Amino acid sequence: MIRIETLPNGLRIATDTMSRLETAAIGLWVNVGARHETAEQNGIAHFLEHMAFKGTARRSALQIASEIEDVGGYLNAYTSNESTAYYARVLRADVPLALDVIADITLNPAFEAREIEIERGVILQEIGQMLDTPDDVIFERLQETAYPDQPMGRSILGTSDRVSAFGAADLRAFVGSHYQPGQMILAAAGAVDHDAIVAQARALFGGLAARTPSVFAPARFATGEFRAIEDLEQVHLALAFAAEGWHSPDLHVANTYAAIMGGGMSSRLFQKLREEHGMCYTVDAQSSAHEDCGLITIYAGTGADQVGDLCRLTMDELKRAADDLTEPEVARARAQRRAGLLMGLEGPWARTQHMARMLALFGRVPDMAEMVADIDAVTLERVRGYAGRLAGRAEMAMAVYGPADDAPEAGALRARLAA
Repeated sequence: MIRIETLPNGLRIATDTMSRLETAAIGLWVNVGARHETAEQNGIAHFLEHMAFKGTARRSALQIASEIEDVGGYLNAYTSNESTAYYARVLRADVPLALDVIADITLNPAFEAREIEIERGVILQEIGQMLDTPDDVIFERLQETAYPDQPMGRSILGTSDRVSAFGAADLRAFVGSHYQPGQMILAAAGAVDHDAIVAQARALFGGLAARTPSVFAPARFATGEFRAIEDLEQVHLALAFAAEGWHSPDLHVANTYAAIMGGGMSSRLFQKLREEHGMCYTVDAQSSAHEDCGLITIYAGTGADQVGDLCRLTMDELKRAADDLTEPEVARARAQRRAGLLMGLEGPWARTQHMARMLALFGRVPDMAEMVADIDAVTLERVRGYAGRLAGRAEMAMAVYGPADDAPEAGALRARLAA
């Protein structure tokens, strides 16, 4: 059962007790991410996430890791465009320990000069690893192209130049500006006791002063193209179309459309490009949503001599969808999404993430029946209409990476789609 409570300073606490489990997931979501950075700060939210594990006034970096691992638990964190999460998986008896460690690393990071330099090197290696991975590079460049000169288009990792310049004062200033209780959500699921977690959270976080929440500028999608000719085995192609944010009434329509076009082996693009023409090993389409914007992305890897045909066939499939999508395709996509939702929320970690995301976006956690009803409300007519609008607007960003001399220009593909 989900229970939600808000402390006087604005920190929200959500728990979902799963009585038959002996394990729990618990995490603190700070609704601050890469979108809250200035250009000069690009990468600092991610740097701060790393530094949380490098020592506090009470614990060394080794103690932070060993206290959780000594009881068989797992501690980690991640940074996204709109939030930073610090979380643990532990047994029932160790939930208080996990919460104490999470509070310590988020509220009391030491930012020692030596540890900053060590972690700076780690992050620079992480950036280098990303740049050596073509299917990571292609989505980084696609994001930059779709959202140019704005936080949504910048890498969450930051650039080597920016990461090399951050110091303790920069980290403390970012925390001081953004880490406040009204932008924090503590979520826990599994073998947890709501009242005990609230009491401990009140002791750990209750003294934080409430402040005005941070905001970010609205995202602005742009058509454009990125092209890098590299000596690789494949051309990596990624397309992006402006899509729905979390608050759009067409969010579930966009998700259903993406599933039909490239959500599995039965999808249209998989059947056309791989099964019928043998042009690629991997092709998929996804719909991703943020608070005020979203993208439908299509990715494929193909040979240099096939990239032109693959691009043109992809445009033709997107255009054709407005006219001949079928009820069985929509029903299959609804079933896939319904099953994915229900299967995905069977574990405590997934439920913890879900509660934190829903509270941040909507101020409440919809029940399962409501979420399933939203999926089931998507009709063939709505999906066909969505496909027609997407093709008609032809607002598309494109990134190609590899031996891409023969890849069509984005403008030509947009014209083909809108014709």
